Amino acid sequence: MSDRVRRKIRLLFAASEAVPFVKTGGLGDVAGSLPRSLKQAGAKAAVIMPKYGSIPQEYQEKMRHVADFYVPLSWRSVYCGIERLSWQGVDFYFVDNEAYFKRDGIYGYFDDGERFAFFSKAICEAIMRLPELQCDVLHCNDWQTALAPVFLREFYGSSEACRKVKTIFTVHNVKFQGQYSDQVLGDVLGLADNPTAAGQLYCDDGSVNFMKGALCYADLITTVSPSYACELQMPFYGEGMDGIFRRRSSVLRGILNGIDQDAWNPKTDPFIARPYGVRNLAGKAENKRQLQRELGLAEDPTRPLVVMIGRLTNQKGLGLVRYAMGRLMERGVQVAVLGTGDKDQEDAFKYFDWTYGDQMCARIAFDNALSHRMYAGGDILLMPSEFEPCGLSQMIAMRYGTLPVVRETGGLQDSVVPYNRFTGEGTGFRFANMNADEMADVLLEACELFWTDAKAWSKLQRQAMGGDFSWDRAADEYLDIYHDLHPEIIRYNKKR
Repeated sequence: MSDRVRRKIRLLFAASEAVPFVKTGGLGDVAGSLPRSLKQAGAKAAVIMPKYGSIPQEYQEKMRHVADFYVPLSWRSVYCGIERLSWQGVDFYFVDNEAYFKRDGIYGYFDDGERFAFFSKAICEAIMRLPELQCDVLHCNDWQTALAPVFLREFYGSSEACRKVKTIFTVHNVKFQGQYSDQVLGDVLGLADNPTAAGQLYCDDGSVNFMKGALCYADLITTVSPSYACELQMPFYGEGMDGIFRRRSSVLRGILNGIDQDAWNPKTDPFIARPYGVRNLAGKAENKRQLQRELGLAEDPTRPLVVMIGRLTNQKGLGLVRYAMGRLMERGVQVAVLGTGDKDQEDAFKYFDWTYGDQMCARIAFDNALSHRMYAGGDILLMPSEFEPCGLSQMIAMRYGTLPVVRETGGLQDSVVPYNRFTGEGTGFRFANMNADEMADVLLEACELFWTDAKAWSKLQRQAMGGDFSWDRAADEYLDIYHDLHPEIIRYNKKR
């Protein structure tokens, strides 16, 4: 016990994207928000990510060069620059290599395997070479950083700076694993002559899987909700990795993501017609009226307005919505959809828009300001996802008093408490199966409460708005597991 020290634990958070610099999905939100809350909670947190050509120029101009060196990547010796920018109190470090990262897009290139293998190797080199990036915990996220725990163990064990680093790997969506021909083992990774590493990377006779490497090598595995951690151990959800998740279940944790409660706040939201809060819901009715007018819907406060916001893909359970649409329209429900995605889904909702006039609106676009107005003006948010590792829309909706109707999966199950008509408890409505009639039954039950019991509906709204979905809660849970990996470091508790 005498060797224990009280200090801030040093965390390096590795991700392929982070707001406000670049974002394609929920990972960008996590990497842009969680490290800030970790720092406020008492960690010494920094973020490392690629320096993409698509990062807005206003940020690139503020970056300062820290170091440059060459990264060994199999037979290659590849240039790597490190640049730094402080944003909202957190230091972001950018891995610079124009051949790999100065492109119009972020993902989807023929050499993505090489690009992100380089990124993972550059992270390890930076930890070894730069004192300011030395850390106690390297927290990696998704397949783009999955090789860092492998490289750290296989190539950097003799480095004093790397030897004691513990690794955490977070799965945000197991569908995307980074699978490539096994030619990369020798040509890119330099691991063809290492049977231990190669054996843990192979996923079939001719392919390797970057994510599998992290699942085998990381000291701890986390995912973005407790229910998703359980689901990953099942064949239906595990995408071929369920056996590894079951084998390593003793080091698998699920921590529910948070949302930026400053950005999503009906009291201060600059995008909505009228601010409101949990103690005064009057403004929500005006937001609904204005939204109905904007979307060309009938301006009728007695009709429940159901909103759907997000990607239009099969994963989101849109087949159920398409099947049930006629039944919902017959009952006088209004439906508004915002998002882009698969062409067949876009075309289907365009058809509903054309068919149902002032009861249905489909905006096939990405429109951040309109999404705020829909969260504020909607009565119900519908999320019938086939699977949902965490989900943010349901948390945002509850923040705005828009009650979610969700399927019981992943983070939807963990964040939405089902309404109990006998006790009045709950924050929304849930259904269990991928069944359109079951979904419609629960959605219409919610509409029935809206129509018949305004007092109970208002109470449910206030309960939903009172939930804690801040990153502070998630940060405290992550700090606990960081310190479990380093029991010699006594937790430094910083007052928020």
